[in-house]
Amino acid sequence: MWTTPGRLKAKGIVGMNRRNIRYIGRYNDRRLYPLVDDKLKTKLLATEYGITTPALIGTIKSQFEVKGVATMVAPYPGFVIKPAKGSGGKGILVIEHVEGDSYIKPSGVRLGREDLERHVSNILSGLYSLGGSPDVAVVEALINFDESLSAYTYEGVPDIRVIIFQGYPVMAMMRLSTAASDGKANLHQGAVGVGIDIATGGAVRGVQFDRTRADHPDTGHELASLKIPDWQTLLTLAAGCYEMTRLGYLGTDMVLDRDHGPMLLELNARPGLAIQMANGEGLRPRLDLIERQPPDVGVEERVLFAQRHFARQSELQVAEQIPCPA
Repeated sequence: MWTTPGRLKAKGIVGMNRRNIRYIGRYNDRRLYPLVDDKLKTKLLATEYGITTPALIGTIKSQFEVKGVATMVAPYPGFVIKPAKGSGGKGILVIEHVEGDSYIKPSGVRLGREDLERHVSNILSGLYSLGGSPDVAVVEALINFDESLSAYTYEGVPDIRVIIFQGYPVMAMMRLSTAASDGKANLHQGAVGVGIDIATGGAVRGVQFDRTRADHPDTGHELASLKIPDWQTLLTLAAGCYEMTRLGYLGTDMVLDRDHGPMLLELNARPGLAIQMANGEGLRPRLDLIERQPPDVGVEERVLFAQRHFARQSELQVAEQIPCPA
């Protein structure tokens, strides 16, 4: 569905140029980028600020240590191996459980010890890192995601992206993995994006491949009933990442663990714009409103302000398709 610049402007859609210049360039000090571009640094910083993250099993920093990966993960029934400096979900290997000498992915694919070692070696060589620089492999405990969300996802952990601007949560979406996305919560690979009402944590709108949809393509479960548990805690944790990083325009990726509740998965200093498509609404009016607010407002007050001003009604029954910004 084609549109015009005028229609996009009328809907308050933020494009890439405006995002980069008006928000990222103005509010994100480049000296702070390493805090979020390196997942290991993010995890250690979050621990310092009391923000829950998936448990760290260990790190592998040299090719000499690669042979020890199987011993490192042996005590754990499931685990995740990811590049510290990766982006866009690249290089993340999820092992759901272990059977003898086989490591089983959520899709059922079996890997051997050599496969794990090869994957870790590729991470260290910089195959998945930003700019291809040498990297570190981070090994984390597997997230046991909240079972109330199992009908809304396929072979993967759903995550919640919250855009934080000047410490205020301004827009949110849940990303649901599908068969098309190979069990990964990546919209560009075919995951379903569900816009989330900041006020309630309930579903507003669903999209897949830039088109609206009202159900999950693999489970068949309708999306209108989706409501994120412990929403208030999740929003508060996400908003607190502003104090932790001092980045003014920030994407926080959260997950819901059935034992530990909301957790911070990672942070992004250059969050994408597809969240507008998932919500059927542009970011600009919300960002303009936040820019008019006084400084030095506490986390809880910022969250309540966002919930009062950005409340939405569900559009899942009659949704208008909003084109993805260029």
